[in-house]
Amino acid sequence: MKTGGQLIVDSLEANGVDRIFSVPGESYLAVLDALHDSKIRNIVCRQEGGAAMMADCHGRLTGQPGICFVTRGPGATNASPGVHIAMQDSTPMILFIGQVASHAREREAFQEVDYRAFFGPIAKWATEIDDAARIPEILTRAFAVATSGRPGPVVISLPEDMLTSIVDAPAPRPFTPVETRPGNAEMEALAALLKDAERPFVILGGSRWNEKAVADFQKAAKAWSLPVGCSFRRQMLFDHLHPCYAGDVGIGPNPKLAAAVREADLVLLVGGRFGEMPSSDYTLIKSPYPDQKLVHVHADANELGRVYSPTLAINASSAAFAEAFAALAPGDTPWAAETERLHQSYLAWSTPPKTGPGTVQMGPIMEHLESVLPDDAIFTNGAGNYATWVHRFRRFRRFATQGAPTSGSMGYGTPAAVAAKALFPEREVIAFAGDGCFMMNGQEFATAVQYDLPIVVVVVNNGIYGTIRMHQEREYPGRVSGTAIRNPDFAELARAYGGHGETVEKTDDFAGAFERARASGKPAIIEIKLDPEAITPAKTLTDIREKR
Repeated sequence: MKTGGQLIVDSLEANGVDRIFSVPGESYLAVLDALHDSKIRNIVCRQEGGAAMMADCHGRLTGQPGICFVTRGPGATNASPGVHIAMQDSTPMILFIGQVASHAREREAFQEVDYRAFFGPIAKWATEIDDAARIPEILTRAFAVATSGRPGPVVISLPEDMLTSIVDAPAPRPFTPVETRPGNAEMEALAALLKDAERPFVILGGSRWNEKAVADFQKAAKAWSLPVGCSFRRQMLFDHLHPCYAGDVGIGPNPKLAAAVREADLVLLVGGRFGEMPSSDYTLIKSPYPDQKLVHVHADANELGRVYSPTLAINASSAAFAEAFAALAPGDTPWAAETERLHQSYLAWSTPPKTGPGTVQMGPIMEHLESVLPDDAIFTNGAGNYATWVHRFRRFRRFATQGAPTSGSMGYGTPAAVAAKALFPEREVIAFAGDGCFMMNGQEFATAVQYDLPIVVVVVNNGIYGTIRMHQEREYPGRVSGTAIRNPDFAELARAYGGHGETVEKTDDFAGAFERARASGKPAIIEIKLDPEAITPAKTLTDIREKR
């Protein structure tokens, strides 16, 4: 006989969970009590949005559901950005929410929300457990739903009285992972399409990847001499110095890369959905009928034909397809010279500029980071124009080195860095954030301090909501409205939290500041005072305003 709270924790342990991210609440005290006797590490966060984003980052780096616990009402609604990120990014995640007691339901009780209705549109599955005896059943299903097909977030509401009730239930068992593999007929059809192609192009995206799958696909790409691009914020899926790498198919891609996708006669899209951002508003590959022959590989049959009508649809996970493709005997590769040309174009495109407006130039800073950081360093970021410097100029070499939301959510970088450092304490973790982005979840820097997680947060401070200001200058030049912000001294803020702080006002100051931050052994913030004119690597705000 066990309480519902004990069964929740037992089910998590049975499914291999070793850490959770939480903000405590009286609505799930029975779970917190059960965690007291568990080996599961509870990383206590400062706001539910940050906790949910940490769970998302854990899921994207491991392929296993990130687990988050929050309390009812405002706690749950605060967590909703993390659920939306996990849904759009196809990340396995389970969010547990304390709920009002059963007798108070439908009375608009204190902090009562209908979580099925609230989270239903932005979660893969939202449910409530009304009988503690069913906890093992429902959690087994939750892990299966979160990881199978197209992975995504599961939301589970936990009525307070259900968690304290004592029941006789079966011992929880681990869920059974579901793998979807390509058939011989599909692989033969792919080989035939490649045989007839003159200008093929590969785009990697989505989830259901792991380190072996990335290695398998790199082997296959080399054997076939195929040019490979990574979808928006999925750069960790292919070694950027591999001779087949052509660049990221993201926002503002290399024009030569974009032309290669448009002019391809065969596109192999593996794992991704190729949504609005990576497709340049569905122009690189037209919806619903592409100009190119399209081979779409996806683990969820519901995604095949949903946006694009493929020439060949292959219902398989990214990992299973990569393994099968690596075993496929290559044919002739008349496009090999074009693959080399695209790789050289990428190398030129990803070489940062050395100059720019103001006293701090981001190009040399990115060049310095590239020279001193190991290949397994993890980069995280949220949203904003500052992220362009990471996405364009960081040459990712390994899987599980990138935490960035394809949904374009601000405030993600700092909590994601906390989760990444907790997961890989031996690796360096660098979070990039704009001044606006950092202030949305910067309180999680305190979590890094509390748990001795020495992340380095690079805050690119230009005193504006830069992306919106850029669009504003393009559409309404000279009419600035609602985009100026006033900030604290970020280096002093780091020290106030108990971390290390540095301020960079000249380019030459960065190298020393970064080395001191690394050597401090503490979570650190490096504030870069960037001229707002330096809005992109290629254009200034004045350029955008005057060339409209």
